[in-house]
Amino acid sequence: METNQKNIIDLKVGYYSSLLLTILTIVTFGFAMIAIPPSGPNCPGNCMDYPFKEILSYYPRDYYWMYFVVFQLFAYLIFIISNHFIAPRERKIFSTISVVFASISATVLLIAYFTQFAVVPISVMKGETEGIALLTQYNGHGIFIVLEELGYIMMSISFLFLALIFTQKNRLEKSIRLILILPLIITVLSFVFYSLKYGIDRHYRFEVAAITVNWLVTIIIGILVSIFFKRLMKKR
Repeated sequence: METNQKNIIDLKVGYYSSLLLTILTIVTFGFAMIAIPPSGPNCPGNCMDYPFKEILSYYPRDYYWMYFVVFQLFAYLIFIISNHFIAPRERKIFSTISVVFASISATVLLIAYFTQFAVVPISVMKGETEGIALLTQYNGHGIFIVLEELGYIMMSISFLFLALIFTQKNRLEKSIRLILILPLIITVLSFVFYSLKYGIDRHYRFEVAAITVNWLVTIIIGILVSIFFKRLMKKR
């Protein structure tokens, strides 16, 4: 009886975290789309260049999405961990690896985003601008962009190992496996493409590609895995 109760709790956490992850990713994506970079290759006009003195002109508009992504990352961690708890015993090694890479991803990205909205604007407001050019999101080869690249590569790897716990040959689990494998493949290909084309001066091109593919997959996989958890709950 106690074991069954624990299983139901695991399934409910998995189900609701899947739905929450999808919703938060959609909301975050929406706010990120309106934060058009005023610098770099996608700048539509009136572009900012080093040392990025006009940062406050785009505050808080360009920072709203970062608040939402913090909660999205919390949901992502809960989502990955809940899948670990329902993984078949012989597949726990893969789900554990997924949890580890997800933890690395979330840690790196939380540092990047929290630093960006909690340090950069107030420092500029107080005239403490030394070193800000290296930290700001508008610097295409700055610390923020590099941390995002690393964080989303780690997320892609976490999705790859998560795919290995879905072993059944029904249509739902086949779809989940395929979609979870895609982010790492596309992320690696994007990195190779932009590195060959632009060398180390990739700017934020690869970062945008990595975010886009991981977020799109997150939205889709959240829906599919919520269906997976719902079916398991009905069986129980």
